[in-house]
Amino acid sequence: MDRHKSQASCNDKKIRVPQSIMEIALILILLIVFIAGLTRATFGFGDALVGMPLLTIVAGIQTATPLIQMFGTTIAISILIRQWKKVDLRSAWRLIISSLLGIPVGLYYLKEVNEDLVKLILACLIVLFALYQLFRPRIVHLKTDRFAIFFGFLGGILGGAYNTNGPPVIFYGTLRKWDPGHFRATLQGYFLPTGVGIMAGHILAGLWTPVVIRYYLLALPVAIAAIIVGNFLNRRIPGEQFIKYVYVLLIALGLVLILDVIR
Repeated sequence: MDRHKSQASCNDKKIRVPQSIMEIALILILLIVFIAGLTRATFGFGDALVGMPLLTIVAGIQTATPLIQMFGTTIAISILIRQWKKVDLRSAWRLIISSLLGIPVGLYYLKEVNEDLVKLILACLIVLFALYQLFRPRIVHLKTDRFAIFFGFLGGILGGAYNTNGPPVIFYGTLRKWDPGHFRATLQGYFLPTGVGIMAGHILAGLWTPVVIRYYLLALPVAIAAIIVGNFLNRRIPGEQFIKYVYVLLIALGLVLILDVIR
């Protein structure tokens, strides 16, 4: 009898350990989603920069990739519902169309160009640009939307080849000196259609597994809380201070890319 109790106790321990690990993993996922969502809701970008490395460690890249994209698209929709009037439509449609034209070019050269070399060059340009703007912010200023096609096309190439379409578009927004509201809203106007396309690719690739959908539903209230807090912070950050924070995030993005290449 005692032996059976002892065996049952051991079996309970074997069952509880995986359950406790799953609970810890879920808590970590909720925390990462909140931090990543808060960054995106406040500044309009940066959720993948913050969330992907951490979420990959906790849940694996097969879960992290579609999950981050699902929440990014959710946040984009929530911001646009409230701030669609602040979208710079002239810039947004130029960025979207030119990006769609650039994506096939990026896909074509995907196998021809060294990925690490491109990432390293891109990272160095991001860091140098952000440092330059932090210390001499008034020297570069784009006064028209004519250059949106160039930045959108470059974003499409990088997005098609290496899934990094964000930096050129963020560059464009900072050079146009959008105020915080226009900056965040216009970025969502750009990221939403491209994000929907990426999600469609994830669905076709079979990445929307029951585990991913379960994590999404469980973390959705946390993402909503992050959106609410992010909206509050976005309204409270002065324009000049907001731009400085954007440059700091760009530097962090560049450093993460450099570390990724080195690793």
